[in-house]
Formats: sequence, C-alpha cells, structure tokens
Amino acid sequence: MNFFEITAILISLVAVLAYINAKILKLPATIGLMLLALLFSLGLFAYEKLGPAGHDLELWISNLLGQIDFNKTLLQGMLGYLLFAGALHVNLNDLKQQRWVIALLATIGVLTTTAIVGTVIYYITPLLGLEIKFIYCLLFGSLIAPTDPIAVLAILKSLGAPKTLETKITGESLFNDGVGVVVFLAILGVAGLSAHGPKPNSHLTEQEKAHVTQLREIKISGIPPTTFITSADGTMKPLIDDHAQTQQEANEQDASHGDVDATGVAMLFLKETGGGALFGLLLGLVGYWMMRSLDEYKTEILISLAMVTGGYALCTALHISGPIAMVVAGLFIGNHGRAFAMSDTTRANLDLFWELVDEILNAVLFVLIGVEVLIVKLTGEYVLIGLIAIPVVLLARFISVGGTVKVVKWVRKRAFTSHAVKVMTWAGLRGGISVALALSLQNMLRETGVASDATAGDVIVTMTYVVVVFSILVQGLTVGRMMKRLGLSGEVSTGH
Repeated sequence: MNFFEITAILISLVAVLAYINAKILKLPATIGLMLLALLFSLGLFAYEKLGPAGHDLELWISNLLGQIDFNKTLLQGMLGYLLFAGALHVNLNDLKQQRWVIALLATIGVLTTTAIVGTVIYYITPLLGLEIKFIYCLLFGSLIAPTDPIAVLAILKSLGAPKTLETKITGESLFNDGVGVVVFLAILGVAGLSAHGPKPNSHLTEQEKAHVTQLREIKISGIPPTTFITSADGTMKPLIDDHAQTQQEANEQDASHGDVDATGVAMLFLKETGGGALFGLLLGLVGYWMMRSLDEYKTEILISLAMVTGGYALCTALHISGPIAMVVAGLFIGNHGRAFAMSDTTRANLDLFWELVDEILNAVLFVLIGVEVLIVKLTGEYVLIGLIAIPVVLLARFISVGGTVKVVKWVRKRAFTSHAVKVMTWAGLRGGISVALALSLQNMLRETGVASDATAGDVIVTMTYVVVVFSILVQGLTVGRMMKRLGLSGEVSTGH
C-alpha cells in the first residue's frame, strides 16, 4: 500500500470519527476522537473473536498500522507544526511573568519525574516477575515525563481558568517536550542505544547477518558461543550468538553500555537545548525580516510554513532540538512578528491557517493513538504494571510540581493561584510524544537481538499506552469538574 492510499484511509477515518463526535458525543475534539478510535479498535478485537471465521480485518488493519512509523510521523513530521502553532498564540509577556516556574518545571521537573518514575518502576517490576534493567526504567521515566495539555487547554479556556494557571500549563508543555526528548536521547547514549548511532550488526555483510540469524534460530546444542566466518576481504570475524552469551559476558556488555562520561551527557544536553533555542531565534529573525519586507498574506503564510518544514529538517541534520527551535520561532513570530511585521489581513489569515493545521494534525494524532492499541501487546501482567504506573507517574508529577512551586514561592516571594499544584498535577496529560518515544525504544531494543531487551521494550510500550489512555480519557474528562469543585471555574486570579 502506497503513501497516498494510507493517507486516504487515515483521513477518511478521522473525518468519520470527528463527525460522530461532533454530532453525538460532543466531547472536546481530541478526547472524543481518541475515545472513538479506541472503541473502534476494541470493536475489531471483538469482531475477531466473535465474528465469522476466515476474515482477517484486524490483521489487515494491524499490517496497515505497521506501515505507519508513529515515531517518525510525530517526531519528524507533526510535532514541529503542532509546537509552532501552539507557540503562535502564547503571549510572551504572560510567559515572562511565569518564566521561573516554567523553566524549572520544564527542566528540573522533567529530570525529577524521570528519576522517581524510573526508580520506582525498577523496584516494582520484579514483584510481578518482570526483570527490566534500571537504565530502561529511566528511559520509561524520561519518555513519560513530558506533558501534553492539548486535550485540556480547550477545557481550561471554556471554564475561564485563571490566566496565570493556564500560562503555566501551556508554557511548561511547550518547552518540556523538547527537554524530555533531549533527556531521552541522553539516557539512550548512556544505554548504548544512541538514536544517531549505527544499528546493531550494521558493520556486517548480508552473508554475515544471515549467518547470525541462522545461529539464533537453530540453537543446536554443542555450537560454540563464538563462530568465525570469512568476510569479503578475507579476514576472519567472530560472530557472537546473543543467546549463547555467558552471564559474565552479558554483565560486561551492560557495563560498557554505561561507560559514558557525564560531561558528554551534559554537553549533549547543552547542544540540543541551547542550540535549538539559538537556532529558533535565528529562524524567527529571518522569518520576521522577510514578512516585514512585504504585505502579501499568502506569501507570508508560505514563509511561516517553510520556517517549520525547513527549519525542523535542518535541526534534525544538525542534531539540535527541533521542538525547542519551533517553540522559540513560534513565540517570536506570534509576538514580535504579529505586532510589527503583519497587517490585519495577514494576522487574520495566518491565524486561521495555523489553527486549521493544528486542529487537523491533532485529530490525526489522537486517532492514531487510539488505533495503535491493535499493535500493543496487552497481556495481563503488562497491563497490570501499566495500571500500577499510573499512580507512580501522578505521584512523581505531584512531587515535581509541588517542589517547584515551593522553591519559587520561597525565592520570589510570590503567591500562587489556590490549588495550583493539584490542578497542574491532574491537568498534566501525557500524549503522542510519550507513545512515539516508547515505540522507537521498542524497535531499538528488539534490534539488539537479546530476548530480555525485547521483552523490556514490549513492557514499556504497554505501560506508556495505559498511562496515556488514562491520562487523556480520565484526567482530561474530569479536570473541568475538579476545577469547578475547587472554585476555579471563571475565577479571576490575583495570584501567580
């Protein structure tokens, strides 16, 4: 099936589900679409079990999803547009007033959540008969740390949430996506699974790879752990059967994975975040200069589109944070560019264009999250650890938010909106970023050829999916009721 056919099926499904939601459910668009997509997937499960024999509808759809690389679709496709569109409508003055809270939540908050979640999951999984390496638990903590308030922002606005509270949630989510990805990449490097590095056995010829596969499949007793074959240049190369490794060899491999200098991790973090911010500022300046030099809204919209498409691709090539660059560029164009480089006609049309882009991509994203359940391994023990992960993630979120608020209160001597910690904890939804990173990690762990690593990848994907579904459906649908009960609906905030 080619790209156009896949896109046609996906867009058609999104349109049908959006119609059902708008006509019947009338839920917030992202929540309603994900719920309907999830019900659609569960319906396929039921049809597979109870329907007539001989059909392969579920298998066909699973194969279709297998052709959609969720990781690349989001991280290298949708994310840049979504972040730029979101940043366009954030007031920079409001953001500056909350800069300390946002900066701490997007950095220290992400690191704190990563450490707490990773550590707790590491000690809980053995109780359920699952052995996951500590470094992989930390990877789960890093990918589940970033919040995605897309599904809840419409609710906050409709309820008249305090402006300062809305700014904190929005600002944090815009920046912690980029920071979370950088932390994830840094831990990948420590684990020896660098996303930019070569794949396992990539140095081998096709003949050698086939020989490795044959050794793994046959598993004949008496085959020595190390087998030598002759490569194309006539030299002898050892091939290690992962399943025949001794425990000592496995321990040595784990030790070499962790042999990464802390300075190198810090430099990677600085390059990704600092480089992304500087590049985003440069991109915003160039776009601003071009828009200010003419008054043609069609061309100016095209310039903004090129900023995101070309800019994000260049960030990927330079190995700097594309998400952070898009946020900075969007803030610059949405504030300075809106005030000094656009006419009223351009502002209206540019806002309408990016609003449509945002709505369409979000609809596609949340439908994809809903139907991805078809390729998630939902065994009893995996789902159970996913359910346990829900309170763990919420507790880590509560600690990181509460700690940040206390620090800012003490240092800045400022009052905060009543119940801010509770609302920010419950409104900190997880979304597509977490799912995309989990699926990319699963692929990397499967490529190691080690059975325990592949199992860890499956567990992490299931945990992530359970947490994300609960986050969007339960937290997203109840945050409005929570705010009303706390007396924050329609409240005019006097605190920070």
